[in-house]
Amino acid sequence: MNSLYFGDNLDVLREHLQDESVDLIYLDPPFNSARDYNVLFLSPQGETSEAQITAFEDTWHWGEQAEREFAEIVHSGNTAVAEMMRALRDFLNENDVMAYLTMMANRLLELHRVLKPTGSLYLHCDPTASHYLKIILDGVFGKENYRNEIIWQRTNAHNFKSKQFHRVHDVVFFYAKTGNYTHNQLYGDFSPQQLARYQRDARTGRMFTGQDLTIIGGDLASWRGTTPKAPRGWGMSLAEREKLWAADMILKRQDGSPRLDGRKVWLDEKAGVPITDLWIDVERIGNTSKERLGYPTQKPLALLERIITASSNAGDVILDPFCGCGTAVHAAQKLGRRWIGIDITHLAVSLIEKRLKDAFPGIAFAVEGTPKDLEGARDLAGRDKYQFQWWACSLVNAQPYQGKKKGADGGIDGLIYFQDEARKHKKIVVSVKGGGNVNVAQVRDLAHVIEREKAEIGLFVTLAEPTRPMLTEAVKAGYYTSPASGKAFPKLQILSVGGLLDGSERALYPDLSQGATTFKKARVEEKPVDQKKLF
Repeated sequence: MNSLYFGDNLDVLREHLQDESVDLIYLDPPFNSARDYNVLFLSPQGETSEAQITAFEDTWHWGEQAEREFAEIVHSGNTAVAEMMRALRDFLNENDVMAYLTMMANRLLELHRVLKPTGSLYLHCDPTASHYLKIILDGVFGKENYRNEIIWQRTNAHNFKSKQFHRVHDVVFFYAKTGNYTHNQLYGDFSPQQLARYQRDARTGRMFTGQDLTIIGGDLASWRGTTPKAPRGWGMSLAEREKLWAADMILKRQDGSPRLDGRKVWLDEKAGVPITDLWIDVERIGNTSKERLGYPTQKPLALLERIITASSNAGDVILDPFCGCGTAVHAAQKLGRRWIGIDITHLAVSLIEKRLKDAFPGIAFAVEGTPKDLEGARDLAGRDKYQFQWWACSLVNAQPYQGKKKGADGGIDGLIYFQDEARKHKKIVVSVKGGGNVNVAQVRDLAHVIEREKAEIGLFVTLAEPTRPMLTEAVKAGYYTSPASGKAFPKLQILSVGGLLDGSERALYPDLSQGATTFKKARVEEKPVDQKKLF
Protein backbone atom coordinates (compact mmCIF):
# COMPACT_ATOMS: atom_id res chain seq x y z
CA MET A 1 0.00 0.00 0.00
CA ASN A 2 1.07 3.58 -0.59
CA SER A 3 2.49 4.89 2.68
CA LEU A 4 3.01 8.24 4.37
CA TYR A 5 5.43 8.26 7.32
CA PHE A 6 5.79 10.76 10.14
CA GLY A 7 9.30 10.82 11.57
CA ASP A 8 12.96 11.50 10.92
CA ASN A 9 13.58 10.11 7.44
CA LEU A 10 16.89 8.58 8.56
CA ASP A 11 15.05 6.42 11.11
CA VAL A 12 12.22 5.58 8.71
CA LEU A 13 14.65 4.55 5.96
CA ARG A 14 16.59 2.29 8.32
CA GLU A 15 13.59 0.73 10.02
CA HIS A 16 11.02 0.38 7.24
CA LEU A 17 12.63 0.30 3.78
CA GLN A 18 14.37 -2.77 2.44
CA ASP A 19 17.47 -2.84 0.25
CA GLU A 20 16.83 -2.14 -3.44
CA SER A 21 13.08 -1.63 -3.02
CA VAL A 22 12.56 1.79 -4.67
CA ASP A 23 12.58 2.70 -8.38
CA LEU A 24 12.89 6.48 -8.20
CA ILE A 25 13.80 8.96 -5.47
CA TYR A 26 13.03 12.66 -5.57
CA LEU A 27 14.14 14.80 -2.65
CA ASP A 28 13.69 18.50 -2.09
CA PRO A 29 15.45 18.95 1.25
CA PRO A 30 15.87 22.24 3.11
CA PHE A 31 18.45 24.35 1.31
CA ASN A 32 20.53 25.55 4.30
CA SER A 33 19.22 29.04 3.70
CA ALA A 34 19.20 30.05 7.39
CA ARG A 35 15.51 30.93 7.15
CA ASP A 36 12.30 29.78 8.78
CA TYR A 37 9.57 28.87 6.30
CA ASN A 38 5.97 29.62 7.26
CA VAL A 39 2.74 28.08 6.11
CA LEU A 40 0.16 30.74 5.33
CA PHE A 41 -3.26 29.26 5.90
CA LEU A 42 -6.38 30.37 4.10
CA SER A 43 -8.48 33.01 5.81
CA PRO A 44 -11.79 34.28 4.44
CA GLN A 45 -11.80 37.71 2.85
CA GLY A 46 -11.96 40.38 5.51
CA GLU A 47 -10.34 38.26 8.23
CA THR A 48 -7.02 39.38 9.67
CA SER A 49 -4.81 36.37 9.08
CA GLU A 50 -2.37 35.55 11.83
CA ALA A 51 -2.79 31.88 11.09
CA GLN A 52 0.71 31.19 9.96
CA ILE A 53 3.11 28.78 11.58
CA THR A 54 6.66 27.68 10.95
CA ALA A 55 6.64 24.66 8.67
CA PHE A 56 10.34 23.97 9.19
CA GLU A 57 13.44 25.76 10.33
CA ASP A 58 16.05 25.71 7.58
CA THR A 59 18.89 26.34 10.00
CA TRP A 60 21.63 23.89 10.97
CA HIS A 61 24.19 23.99 13.74
CA TRP A 62 27.11 21.77 14.61
CA GLY A 63 26.37 19.93 17.83
CA GLU A 64 25.92 16.51 19.38
CA GLN A 65 23.62 15.19 16.64
CA ALA A 66 25.93 16.37 13.84
CA GLU A 67 28.92 14.78 15.59
CA ARG A 68 27.04 11.50 16.01
CA GLU A 69 25.91 11.42 12.37
CA PHE A 70 29.42 12.27 11.18
CA ALA A 71 30.74 9.25 13.09
CA GLU A 72 28.08 7.08 11.40
CA ILE A 73 29.29 8.25 7.97
CA VAL A 74 32.93 7.49 8.82
CA HIS A 75 31.96 3.94 9.81
CA SER A 76 29.39 3.42 7.02
CA GLY A 77 31.63 1.21 4.89
CA ASN A 78 31.67 3.70 2.00
CA THR A 79 35.30 4.77 2.21
CA ALA A 80 34.98 7.29 -0.63
CA VAL A 81 32.27 9.23 1.22
CA ALA A 82 34.08 8.91 4.54
CA GLU A 83 37.28 10.38 3.12
CA MET A 84 35.36 13.09 1.29
CA MET A 85 33.50 14.14 4.45
CA ARG A 86 36.77 14.23 6.42
CA ALA A 87 38.25 16.51 3.76
CA LEU A 88 35.18 18.78 3.81
CA ARG A 89 35.34 18.99 7.60
CA ASP A 90 39.01 19.95 7.44
CA PHE A 91 38.10 22.67 4.94
CA LEU A 92 34.86 23.98 6.48
CA ASN A 93 35.45 23.14 10.16
CA GLU A 94 32.53 22.48 12.51
CA ASN A 95 30.11 25.11 11.25
CA ASP A 96 26.50 25.31 10.06
CA VAL A 97 27.29 24.29 6.47
CA MET A 98 29.18 21.21 7.67
CA ALA A 99 26.25 20.26 9.91
CA TYR A 100 23.92 20.49 6.93
CA LEU A 101 26.21 18.43 4.68
CA THR A 102 26.58 15.77 7.38
CA MET A 103 22.80 15.48 7.64
CA MET A 104 22.52 15.14 3.87
CA ALA A 105 25.39 12.67 3.41
CA ASN A 106 24.03 10.26 6.01
CA ARG A 107 20.63 10.21 4.33
CA LEU A 108 22.02 9.93 0.81
CA LEU A 109 23.87 6.77 1.86
CA GLU A 110 20.57 5.25 3.03
CA LEU A 111 18.78 6.41 -0.12
CA HIS A 112 21.44 4.73 -2.25
CA ARG A 113 20.88 1.51 -0.28
CA VAL A 114 17.11 1.39 -0.90
CA LEU A 115 17.37 2.28 -4.61
CA LYS A 116 17.06 -0.54 -7.15
CA PRO A 117 19.94 -1.11 -9.62
CA THR A 118 17.64 0.27 -12.34
CA GLY A 119 16.71 3.28 -10.24
CA SER A 120 17.55 6.98 -10.29
CA LEU A 121 17.71 9.85 -7.81
CA TYR A 122 16.89 13.52 -8.37
CA LEU A 123 18.11 15.95 -5.71
CA HIS A 124 16.54 19.41 -5.84
CA CYS A 125 18.61 22.22 -4.33
CA ASP A 126 19.72 25.79 -4.94
CA PRO A 127 23.17 27.30 -5.52
CA THR A 128 23.68 27.85 -1.77
CA ALA A 129 25.25 24.42 -1.27
CA SER A 130 24.82 22.66 -4.63
CA HIS A 131 28.56 22.50 -5.29
CA TYR A 132 29.15 20.66 -2.01
CA LEU A 133 26.17 18.37 -2.53
CA LYS A 134 27.44 17.30 -5.95
CA ILE A 135 30.75 16.23 -4.40
CA ILE A 136 28.86 14.11 -1.87
CA LEU A 137 26.63 12.64 -4.59
CA ASP A 138 29.73 11.71 -6.61
CA GLY A 139 31.02 9.86 -3.56
CA VAL A 140 27.76 8.05 -2.82
CA PHE A 141 26.78 7.11 -6.38
CA GLY A 142 30.15 7.20 -8.14
CA LYS A 143 31.05 10.02 -10.51
CA GLU A 144 30.40 7.68 -13.45
CA ASN A 145 26.70 7.57 -12.52
CA TYR A 146 26.21 11.35 -12.71
CA ARG A 147 23.72 12.08 -15.49
CA ASN A 148 22.66 15.73 -15.46
CA GLU A 149 22.70 19.01 -13.64
CA ILE A 150 19.24 20.28 -14.56
CA ILE A 151 18.63 24.01 -14.34
CA TRP A 152 15.03 24.94 -13.55
CA GLN A 153 14.04 28.60 -13.82
CA ARG A 154 11.87 28.90 -10.73
CA THR A 155 11.11 32.63 -10.93
CA ASN A 156 11.55 35.77 -13.01
CA ALA A 157 14.04 38.59 -12.45
CA HIS A 158 13.14 40.74 -9.46
CA ASN A 159 12.30 44.39 -9.83
CA PHE A 160 15.17 45.83 -7.79
CA LYS A 161 18.78 46.78 -8.39
CA SER A 162 21.48 44.34 -7.36
CA LYS A 163 25.27 44.26 -7.44
CA GLN A 164 25.08 40.75 -8.87
CA PHE A 165 22.97 38.91 -11.42
CA HIS A 166 19.50 38.05 -10.16
CA ARG A 167 19.15 34.49 -8.91
CA VAL A 168 16.22 32.86 -10.65
CA HIS A 169 17.04 29.16 -10.83
CA ASP A 170 17.20 25.97 -8.80
CA VAL A 171 19.44 22.99 -9.48
CA VAL A 172 18.26 19.38 -9.81
CA PHE A 173 21.01 16.75 -9.79
CA PHE A 174 20.16 13.54 -11.65
CA TYR A 175 22.09 10.38 -10.72
CA ALA A 176 21.52 6.74 -11.67
CA LYS A 177 22.51 3.84 -9.43
CA THR A 178 24.01 1.88 -12.34
CA GLY A 179 24.34 2.21 -16.11
CA ASN A 180 21.19 0.09 -16.52
CA TYR A 181 18.62 2.65 -15.40
CA THR A 182 15.08 3.45 -16.52
CA HIS A 183 14.83 6.37 -18.89
CA ASN A 184 11.92 7.45 -21.08
CA GLN A 185 12.77 10.10 -23.67
CA LEU A 186 10.59 13.16 -23.29
CA TYR A 187 9.84 15.77 -25.95
CA GLY A 188 8.70 19.37 -25.89
CA ASP A 189 6.96 21.53 -28.47
CA PHE A 190 8.76 23.03 -31.46
CA SER A 191 9.55 26.74 -31.21
CA PRO A 192 8.01 29.17 -33.73
CA GLN A 193 11.48 29.55 -35.28
CA GLN A 194 11.77 25.79 -35.77
CA LEU A 195 8.29 25.51 -37.25
CA ALA A 196 9.13 28.31 -39.69
CA ARG A 197 11.63 26.00 -41.40
CA TYR A 198 8.84 23.70 -42.55
CA GLN A 199 6.74 24.09 -45.69
CA ARG A 200 3.66 22.34 -46.95
CA ASP A 201 4.00 19.53 -49.51
CA ALA A 202 1.84 20.36 -52.53
CA ARG A 203 0.91 16.72 -53.17
CA THR A 204 0.16 15.43 -49.66
CA GLY A 205 -0.51 18.63 -47.71
CA ARG A 206 1.98 17.49 -45.02
CA MET A 207 4.62 19.82 -43.57
CA PHE A 208 8.26 18.99 -44.34
CA THR A 209 11.79 20.36 -44.23
CA GLY A 210 15.22 19.29 -45.46
CA GLN A 211 17.82 17.44 -43.38
CA ASP A 212 21.56 17.42 -44.04
CA LEU A 213 22.74 14.39 -45.99
CA THR A 214 26.43 15.00 -45.26
CA ILE A 215 28.85 14.32 -42.42
CA ILE A 216 32.48 15.26 -41.79
CA GLY A 217 34.68 12.66 -43.43
CA GLY A 218 31.88 11.27 -45.60
CA ASP A 219 31.97 10.04 -49.21
CA LEU A 220 33.12 12.82 -51.60
CA ALA A 221 31.98 11.06 -54.80
CA SER A 222 29.61 12.86 -57.16
CA TRP A 223 26.00 11.63 -57.09
CA ARG A 224 23.33 12.56 -59.64
CA GLY A 225 25.11 15.83 -60.47
CA THR A 226 25.94 16.94 -56.91
CA THR A 227 29.47 16.76 -55.49
CA PRO A 228 30.03 17.48 -51.80
CA LYS A 229 33.04 19.54 -50.69
CA ALA A 230 35.57 18.39 -48.10
CA PRO A 231 35.57 18.02 -45.20
CA ARG A 232 31.90 17.04 -45.47
CA GLY A 233 30.80 14.14 -47.69
CA TRP A 234 27.75 11.94 -48.13
CA GLY A 235 26.70 10.44 -44.80
CA MET A 236 24.64 7.62 -46.33
CA SER A 237 25.58 4.81 -48.66
CA LEU A 238 24.77 5.06 -52.35
CA ALA A 239 22.11 2.35 -51.98
CA GLU A 240 20.40 4.25 -49.16
CA ARG A 241 20.43 7.48 -51.16
CA GLU A 242 19.00 5.76 -54.21
CA LYS A 243 16.23 4.24 -52.13
CA LEU A 244 15.24 7.68 -50.81
CA TRP A 245 15.43 9.13 -54.34
CA ALA A 246 13.04 6.47 -55.63
CA ALA A 247 10.62 7.25 -52.81
CA ASP A 248 10.68 11.00 -53.66
CA MET A 249 12.31 11.71 -50.30
CA ILE A 250 15.20 13.81 -51.69
CA LEU A 251 14.78 17.54 -52.28
CA LYS A 252 16.14 18.81 -55.60
CA ARG A 253 17.73 21.96 -56.99
CA GLN A 254 16.16 23.73 -59.95
CA ASP A 255 18.35 21.67 -62.30
CA GLY A 256 17.03 18.43 -60.78
CA SER A 257 20.21 17.47 -58.86
CA PRO A 258 19.93 16.49 -55.16
CA ARG A 259 20.42 19.14 -52.48
CA LEU A 260 23.07 18.50 -49.82
CA ASP A 261 20.43 19.28 -47.19
CA GLY A 262 17.90 17.39 -49.22
CA ARG A 263 16.63 14.51 -47.10
CA LYS A 264 12.92 15.18 -46.71
CA VAL A 265 11.59 14.83 -43.14
CA TRP A 266 7.94 15.14 -42.15
CA LEU A 267 6.80 17.22 -39.19
CA ASP A 268 4.04 14.79 -38.25
CA GLU A 269 6.59 11.97 -37.87
CA LYS A 270 8.58 13.84 -35.23
CA ALA A 271 7.73 13.47 -31.54
CA GLY A 272 8.92 16.98 -30.80
CA VAL A 273 12.09 18.56 -29.47
CA PRO A 274 13.98 16.35 -26.96
CA ILE A 275 13.85 17.82 -23.46
CA THR A 276 17.26 19.21 -22.46
CA ASP A 277 18.82 19.94 -19.06
CA LEU A 278 17.56 23.56 -19.21
CA TRP A 279 13.95 23.69 -17.97
CA ILE A 280 12.47 27.10 -18.61
CA ASP A 281 9.08 25.82 -19.73
CA VAL A 282 7.85 24.60 -16.32
CA GLU A 283 6.30 27.64 -14.73
CA ARG A 284 6.49 28.36 -11.02
CA ILE A 285 3.35 28.38 -8.89
CA GLY A 286 2.21 32.00 -8.90
CA ASN A 287 0.67 33.70 -5.89
CA THR A 288 -2.77 33.50 -7.49
CA SER A 289 -2.38 30.00 -8.92
CA LYS A 290 -5.16 27.53 -8.11
CA GLU A 291 -2.42 24.97 -7.51
CA ARG A 292 -0.95 26.92 -4.60
CA LEU A 293 -1.83 25.37 -1.22
CA GLY A 294 0.08 27.79 1.00
CA TYR A 295 3.13 25.63 1.70
CA PRO A 296 6.27 27.80 1.47
CA THR A 297 8.44 25.63 -0.79
CA GLN A 298 5.71 24.01 -2.89
CA LYS A 299 6.93 22.89 -6.33
CA PRO A 300 4.78 22.74 -9.48
CA LEU A 301 3.04 19.45 -10.18
CA ALA A 302 4.32 19.64 -13.78
CA LEU A 303 7.92 19.57 -12.54
CA LEU A 304 7.40 16.30 -10.67
CA GLU A 305 5.33 14.82 -13.49
CA ARG A 306 8.26 15.39 -15.85
CA ILE A 307 10.77 13.72 -13.51
CA ILE A 308 8.53 10.75 -12.70
CA THR A 309 7.56 10.21 -16.33
CA ALA A 310 11.18 10.32 -17.49
CA SER A 311 12.63 7.94 -14.91
CA SER A 312 9.91 5.44 -13.97
CA ASN A 313 7.11 3.35 -15.39
CA ALA A 314 3.56 2.61 -14.25
CA GLY A 315 3.52 0.59 -11.03
CA ASP A 316 7.06 1.64 -9.99
CA VAL A 317 7.75 2.81 -6.44
CA ILE A 318 8.50 6.53 -5.95
CA LEU A 319 10.07 7.78 -2.70
CA ASP A 320 10.16 11.35 -1.40
CA PRO A 321 11.97 11.48 1.97
CA PHE A 322 11.37 15.24 2.48
CA CYS A 323 7.83 15.34 1.15
CA GLY A 324 6.69 18.71 2.55
CA CYS A 325 3.23 19.35 1.09
CA GLY A 326 3.31 16.18 -1.01
CA THR A 327 3.73 17.28 -4.62
CA ALA A 328 5.86 14.22 -5.48
CA VAL A 329 3.40 11.71 -4.03
CA HIS A 330 0.51 13.59 -5.68
CA ALA A 331 2.24 13.32 -9.07
CA ALA A 332 3.07 9.65 -8.45
CA GLN A 333 -0.55 8.86 -7.65
CA LYS A 334 -1.75 10.77 -10.71
CA LEU A 335 0.64 8.86 -12.98
CA GLY A 336 -0.25 5.41 -11.65
CA ARG A 337 2.88 4.83 -9.57
CA ARG A 338 3.16 3.50 -6.05
CA TRP A 339 4.69 5.87 -3.53
CA ILE A 340 6.26 6.43 -0.12
CA GLY A 341 6.42 9.85 1.53
CA ILE A 342 8.27 10.86 4.71
CA ASP A 343 8.19 14.09 6.70
CA ILE A 344 9.29 15.08 10.17
CA THR A 345 6.31 17.30 11.07
CA HIS A 346 2.71 16.36 11.75
CA LEU A 347 1.76 19.59 10.01
CA ALA A 348 3.13 18.32 6.68
CA VAL A 349 1.67 14.85 7.13
CA SER A 350 -1.78 16.29 7.88
CA LEU A 351 -1.62 18.64 4.87
CA ILE A 352 -0.62 15.77 2.57
CA GLU A 353 -3.44 13.57 3.88
CA LYS A 354 -5.94 16.31 3.09
CA ARG A 355 -4.37 17.09 -0.30
CA LEU A 356 -4.54 13.47 -1.45
CA LYS A 357 -8.09 12.95 -0.21
CA ASP A 358 -9.23 16.13 -1.97
CA ALA A 359 -7.45 15.31 -5.23
CA PHE A 360 -8.28 11.59 -5.31
CA PRO A 361 -11.65 10.96 -3.62
CA GLY A 362 -11.78 7.47 -2.12
CA ILE A 363 -7.99 7.03 -2.14
CA ALA A 364 -6.56 4.50 0.32
CA PHE A 365 -3.10 4.83 1.85
CA ALA A 366 -1.38 4.06 5.14
CA VAL A 367 -0.17 6.72 7.56
CA GLU A 368 2.60 5.45 9.80
CA GLY A 369 4.12 7.06 12.88
CA THR A 370 1.10 9.17 13.86
CA PRO A 371 -0.79 8.21 17.02
CA LYS A 372 -3.40 5.51 16.50
CA ASP A 373 -4.51 5.22 20.13
CA LEU A 374 -4.34 7.05 23.45
CA GLU A 375 -0.99 5.53 24.34
CA GLY A 376 0.53 6.89 21.12
CA ALA A 377 -1.09 10.29 21.72
CA ARG A 378 0.32 10.46 25.25
CA ASP A 379 3.75 9.54 23.96
CA LEU A 380 3.66 12.32 21.34
CA ALA A 381 2.42 14.90 23.87
CA GLY A 382 5.26 13.99 26.20
CA ARG A 383 7.90 14.28 23.45
CA ASP A 384 6.81 17.44 21.64
CA LYS A 385 3.85 19.56 22.66
CA TYR A 386 3.79 21.49 19.38
CA GLN A 387 3.71 18.36 17.24
CA PHE A 388 0.93 17.09 19.50
CA GLN A 389 -1.05 20.32 19.06
CA TRP A 390 -0.68 20.19 15.26
CA TRP A 391 -1.75 16.55 15.23
CA ALA A 392 -4.71 17.17 17.57
CA CYS A 393 -5.87 20.05 15.37
CA SER A 394 -5.95 17.64 12.43
CA LEU A 395 -8.41 15.44 14.36
CA VAL A 396 -11.01 18.20 14.06
CA ASN A 397 -9.83 19.51 10.66
CA ALA A 398 -8.55 22.76 12.16
CA GLN A 399 -5.64 24.80 10.85
CA PRO A 400 -2.90 25.25 13.49
CA TYR A 401 -2.53 28.75 14.86
CA GLN A 402 0.78 30.65 15.18
CA GLY A 403 2.92 27.63 15.96
CA LYS A 404 5.82 28.05 18.35
CA LYS A 405 5.48 31.76 19.14
CA LYS A 406 5.76 31.62 22.89
CA GLY A 407 2.81 33.22 24.66
CA ALA A 408 1.35 34.52 21.40
CA ASP A 409 -1.53 32.10 20.91
CA GLY A 410 -3.92 33.89 23.29
CA GLY A 411 -5.53 30.59 24.25
CA ILE A 412 -5.98 29.51 20.62
CA ASP A 413 -4.25 26.44 19.16
CA GLY A 414 -6.34 26.07 16.01
CA LEU A 415 -8.95 27.76 13.84
CA ILE A 416 -11.83 26.52 11.73
CA TYR A 417 -13.70 28.79 9.33
CA PHE A 418 -17.14 27.70 8.20
CA GLN A 419 -19.96 29.06 6.06
CA ASP A 420 -23.51 28.92 7.38
CA GLU A 421 -25.14 31.49 5.10
CA ALA A 422 -24.29 33.10 1.81
CA ARG A 423 -21.16 35.30 1.76
CA LYS A 424 -20.70 35.11 5.53
CA HIS A 425 -17.73 33.30 7.06
CA LYS A 426 -17.79 32.32 10.69
CA LYS A 427 -15.11 31.16 13.08
CA ILE A 428 -14.45 28.32 15.51
CA VAL A 429 -11.54 28.54 17.96
CA VAL A 430 -9.80 25.36 19.11
CA SER A 431 -7.92 24.87 22.37
CA VAL A 432 -5.78 21.73 22.77
CA LYS A 433 -4.77 20.34 26.14
CA GLY A 434 -2.14 17.60 26.20
CA GLY A 435 -1.50 17.48 29.94
CA GLY A 436 -2.64 14.83 32.36
CA ASN A 437 -4.99 17.15 34.27
CA VAL A 438 -7.72 19.44 32.97
CA ASN A 439 -10.11 21.56 35.01
CA VAL A 440 -13.10 23.88 35.01
CA ALA A 441 -10.93 27.02 34.93
CA GLN A 442 -9.58 26.00 31.50
CA VAL A 443 -13.13 25.65 30.18
CA ARG A 444 -13.98 29.13 31.50
CA ASP A 445 -10.86 30.46 29.80
CA LEU A 446 -12.03 29.09 26.46
CA ALA A 447 -15.45 30.69 26.98
CA HIS A 448 -13.70 34.05 27.39
CA VAL A 449 -11.66 33.41 24.23
CA ILE A 450 -14.85 32.66 22.27
CA GLU A 451 -16.30 35.98 23.40
CA ARG A 452 -13.09 37.93 22.79
CA GLU A 453 -12.61 36.52 19.28
CA LYS A 454 -16.31 36.90 18.42
CA ALA A 455 -16.29 33.21 17.47
CA GLU A 456 -19.49 31.22 17.08
CA ILE A 457 -18.12 28.00 18.63
CA GLY A 458 -15.15 26.82 20.69
CA LEU A 459 -13.69 23.31 20.73
CA PHE A 460 -11.87 22.09 23.83
CA VAL A 461 -9.77 19.09 22.71
CA THR A 462 -8.30 17.21 25.66
CA LEU A 463 -6.03 14.22 26.04
CA ALA A 464 -7.26 13.60 29.59
CA GLU A 465 -10.89 12.66 30.15
CA PRO A 466 -13.01 15.71 31.07
CA THR A 467 -14.60 15.89 34.51
CA ARG A 468 -18.34 16.25 35.13
CA PRO A 469 -17.95 19.84 36.40
CA MET A 470 -16.16 20.71 33.13
CA LEU A 471 -19.04 19.32 31.07
CA THR A 472 -21.50 21.27 33.21
CA GLU A 473 -19.49 24.48 32.72
CA ALA A 474 -19.44 23.95 28.95
CA VAL A 475 -23.24 23.78 28.83
CA LYS A 476 -23.42 27.22 30.48
CA ALA A 477 -21.89 28.75 27.33
CA GLY A 478 -25.18 28.23 25.52
CA TYR A 479 -25.80 27.42 21.87
CA TYR A 480 -25.12 28.69 18.38
CA THR A 481 -28.23 28.58 16.18
CA SER A 482 -27.69 28.04 12.47
CA PRO A 483 -29.42 30.66 10.29
CA ALA A 484 -29.45 28.17 7.43
CA SER A 485 -31.05 25.19 9.16
CA GLY A 486 -32.36 26.56 12.44
CA LYS A 487 -30.55 23.81 14.35
CA ALA A 488 -28.76 24.59 17.61
CA PHE A 489 -25.15 23.55 18.26
CA PRO A 490 -23.32 23.69 21.61
CA LYS A 491 -21.27 26.87 21.74
CA LEU A 492 -18.50 25.21 23.75
CA GLN A 493 -17.83 21.58 22.94
CA ILE A 494 -15.48 19.34 24.92
CA LEU A 495 -13.95 16.57 22.82
CA SER A 496 -11.62 13.87 24.11
CA VAL A 497 -8.73 12.64 21.97
CA GLY A 498 -9.83 9.09 22.68
CA GLY A 499 -13.34 9.78 21.39
CA LEU A 500 -12.03 11.51 18.27
CA LEU A 501 -9.73 8.56 17.56
CA ASP A 502 -12.41 5.88 17.88
CA GLY A 503 -15.05 7.95 16.09
CA SER A 504 -17.45 8.20 19.02
CA GLU A 505 -17.05 11.99 19.18
CA ARG A 506 -16.86 14.72 16.55
CA ALA A 507 -17.13 18.47 16.30
CA LEU A 508 -20.69 19.65 15.62
CA TYR A 509 -21.27 22.64 13.35
CA PRO A 510 -22.86 23.36 9.97
CA ASP A 511 -20.65 24.13 6.99
CA LEU A 512 -21.99 24.88 3.53
CA SER A 513 -18.42 25.10 2.19
CA GLN A 514 -17.58 21.53 3.35
CA GLY A 515 -14.20 22.57 4.71
CA ALA A 516 -13.12 24.68 1.75
CA THR A 517 -13.21 27.87 3.83
CA THR A 518 -10.63 26.59 6.33
CA PHE A 519 -8.19 24.92 3.97
CA LYS A 520 -7.22 25.40 0.36
CA LYS A 521 -8.38 22.36 -1.54
CA ALA A 522 -6.42 20.53 -4.20
CA ARG A 523 -8.46 20.13 -7.37
CA VAL A 524 -9.91 16.71 -8.05
CA GLU A 525 -7.71 14.67 -10.41
CA GLU A 526 -8.97 12.33 -13.06
CA LYS A 527 -7.95 8.68 -13.26
CA PRO A 528 -4.21 7.95 -13.78
CA VAL A 529 -3.17 9.64 -17.00
CA ASP A 530 -1.36 8.21 -19.99
CA GLN A 531 2.17 9.58 -19.56
CA LYS A 532 2.68 9.63 -23.32
CA LYS A 533 0.17 12.47 -23.46
CA LEU A 534 2.01 14.63 -20.94
CA PHE A 535 4.94 15.82 -23.06
